[in-house]
Amino acid sequence: MAVKWSGGHSSSVLCLNVSAEGLVASGAERGELALWDGGGSPVAQLRLPQAEDVTSVVFSARRPSTLYTSHGETISVLDVRSLQEPLERFHVNEEEINCLSVNDTDSFLAAADDSGAIKVLDLESKKVSRSLRHSNICSSVAFRPQRPQSLVSCGLDMQVMLWNLQKARPLWTTNLQECDMEEESPQSAGQLFNPPLAHSLSVASCGNIFGCGAQDGKVRIFRVTGVRFERELDFQAHSLGVSQVLFMPEAYWLLSGGNDGKVLLWDVSSSVGKQQKSPAKSLHRRKAQAAASSGKDGKLSKVASNEHPGVVPKLTIEHGEKVNWLSCAEIKGSRRVLVADQTSSVSAYPLPEP
Repeated sequence: MAVKWSGGHSSSVLCLNVSAEGLVASGAERGELALWDGGGSPVAQLRLPQAEDVTSVVFSARRPSTLYTSHGETISVLDVRSLQEPLERFHVNEEEINCLSVNDTDSFLAAADDSGAIKVLDLESKKVSRSLRHSNICSSVAFRPQRPQSLVSCGLDMQVMLWNLQKARPLWTTNLQECDMEEESPQSAGQLFNPPLAHSLSVASCGNIFGCGAQDGKVRIFRVTGVRFERELDFQAHSLGVSQVLFMPEAYWLLSGGNDGKVLLWDVSSSVGKQQKSPAKSLHRRKAQAAASSGKDGKLSKVASNEHPGVVPKLTIEHGEKVNWLSCAEIKGSRRVLVADQTSSVSAYPLPEP
């Protein structure tokens, strides 16, 4: 079922991104960077200086020939039309960068690192405009579409945060563990052994809905309303940690990849597609349902617990390797999910049409 893209790397592929023009970039261990055409053939390769692992690659939204890459503590800016020495280098992070995000006006670039810092670079002045912070490793950061000053982040401190670049402190913060304990006290003991360390974020194209994947195997869906966000939905997606989540464009379809070697496609549109009058009321309603279906022994039923009724994968891909990164590409008129894993190749699987 999978088409293997090989010949671009000799080490484990760590990250992927697709340009507006359909060019695919992949970063791997030991400084390896590759560009691929839609047919899965490598068209250019480069080894970045110091041979540090390439942990994130992201194309500019406005200039699809510009590629931002992170390797070690460095951000390199490359021109994919001539993949040679970086056009520019920025060294603003103090520890290894885990994730890059560029806003859709191409004015700010955010880099999240192992110290918990998010350095926000003004791409016009070439200077750091904001330093935001988690209390532990910041694993993922994402600008919200159509809102160039707004971003969300998550980390191994189990915190999910909403930021506005005009302020140095988060507008809103949710601790996933505390949130779970408030909602599901009979099951909260399990959290001590498998805490919801947050690994990945993705914002839907509307800009108001975003998903978060965590170590406890759950996917949580949030809705931003003004200067805060509320949890709309959560469900047990994987038997091991969720390493990647990715909203597909123009739909509330979410891809998730896990340490269990599975790639799943979820349709969450029935839960988040319609604007609810009060997200808080829906939360209270879910709590009441949970209380009503709790048995005498205090154990919650499946419907009342993590597994939201009706949320079943639309597609299950038994990939077989721990997932490092997911991306989505339009190839020859049909959509593919691209999967990076522990191997040196990229796997491409067909996706159904929305």
